[in-house]
Amino acid sequence: MTTTETLYTGKIVSLELQDSRWEIVRHASAVAIVALKEGKILLVKQLRRAINAHTLEIPAGLIDPGETPLEAAQRELSEECNLGGSLELISRYIASPGFCDEEIFLFTATHLYENPGTPDEDEDIEVLWLEPKTVLEGMKNGEIVGSSTTIAGCLWALTLG
Repeated sequence: MTTTETLYTGKIVSLELQDSRWEIVRHASAVAIVALKEGKILLVKQLRRAINAHTLEIPAGLIDPGETPLEAAQRELSEECNLGGSLELISRYIASPGFCDEEIFLFTATHLYENPGTPDEDEDIEVLWLEPKTVLEGMKNGEIVGSSTTIAGCLWALTLG
């Protein structure tokens, strides 16, 4: 029988200790969006406080309570990039299953159009279009800091996009 003790509960994460041994982070699920234009992938540059560095990532964000993944993806694309489009789920995966249950819903966005949104108050985002291969090479040599969604988006763009 598993025993679980909740050590911390915050706005988007909680920390559990199972069987006095396993530290498990419970994290809200999120969406990420792959958008391509003329061979380039849509990225956002933003400061990530957890690593105190600017990252290049595909547009992404948490799924709000009561929202479907599709609704969250549409909202995030609008809030972060002032874009809308036709969105289709291409995959879903667990970001780091060794300690966290966060699920990422990966969408592709096509037929893009202007759709101004209201960014979160604490977001300072720069929108960029770069070649996926350039992004992956930059991550490999340390010139670009990215995330699992950056890699997933770039690989999808290069192989299936």
